Amino acid sequence: MPSEKPMGLIARQKIQKGMTITREKIINIEFDESVYDLVEVNVEIKDLDPVFHDYKIVNLSDLHLGQWLTVEYLEGVIDIVNRQEPDMVALTGDYVSYILDDVAEDLERCLSMIEVKDNSFAVLGNHDHWNGAEEIRQILKNAGIIDVSNDVHSISRDAENGIAELHIAGVDSMKVNKEDIDAVMMKIPEDGPAIMLAHEPDFADITATTGRFALQISGHSHGGQFIIPGLNTTILRSECSRKYPVGEYQVGDMVQYTSKGLGTNVFWLRINCAPEITIFNLKSPEVEADIQNKENENKNQTISVNHSKRTLPTRDDIDNFLNIEDISEFIESKRKRIPEYMENKTETIKNNLSINPKKENKK
Repeated sequence: MPSEKPMGLIARQKIQKGMTITREKIINIEFDESVYDLVEVNVEIKDLDPVFHDYKIVNLSDLHLGQWLTVEYLEGVIDIVNRQEPDMVALTGDYVSYILDDVAEDLERCLSMIEVKDNSFAVLGNHDHWNGAEEIRQILKNAGIIDVSNDVHSISRDAENGIAELHIAGVDSMKVNKEDIDAVMMKIPEDGPAIMLAHEPDFADITATTGRFALQISGHSHGGQFIIPGLNTTILRSECSRKYPVGEYQVGDMVQYTSKGLGTNVFWLRINCAPEITIFNLKSPEVEADIQNKENENKNQTISVNHSKRTLPTRDDIDNFLNIEDISEFIESKRKRIPEYMENKTETIKNNLSINPKKENKK
């Protein structure tokens, strides 16, 4: 059984302090929104009631506040989250790296800034246990965030056929052996779609085998902090994120999604692996089917043209349109001007002859 605290924790804390001192000389301390990937993921959830169609979940993972992620950057990230107007925010662990005391107040203040329509939910990661799980849980609670580690919370909506529910479950960190799927399965209701929050993505194999979850949201890997161009995966895979290190996977009937996270661990460098804010849009199969049917109807719809018989205009129609009397008057006025025109034309010819007399040919 792995120790709750890693070997050499004190040495890692000293390294982090050193990195914090040199951080401002290495990276831009001013928040730059353009460095973040806003990744949208549409997930069709079996049996999701239409009242939850387009339900928006924003996921933040692996903040590692105090190492390379500064308070200013976390404030900027929270602002991006709030602009998405999420129904729910999912936090999937590792809020700090190796030192909690220096950032505890800032972490609580920043997390308190999150604005959601329903609730924010969280699970813990391995770094949170190394720094003090109970202290992290208290910070989450003070910030108004519901800890669902080895627990379940249900979101209810008034629906056409009564009350519709969406269940949000979570497991504690797998890497430190704190996960308890049995406790989750005992608490989760039999009916209604469910989503799992798990810090370590490889827990998806266990989640999927329950047959109870449509989606698992995870972090932990940071995407390896290096994505192979063109392959969208990484060779830098750590424990508990070897099978599902980055992006979307289909695990049985369940979708597994692994975020690249926000912060970094040990090295600040990310190569082709931008920090990520993930936006999940849940889709109801019933609504999606209605949308598809309407699109098909529009494609198959024919344009009806009225080819009614049209008769030729009568003489009266032509007379009314042309106004024969006006035409007659016009022709008569022109006829009267013909003699005057001819007289003027003859006079012009005479004048031209007098000005330019015809020369006689010499014999």
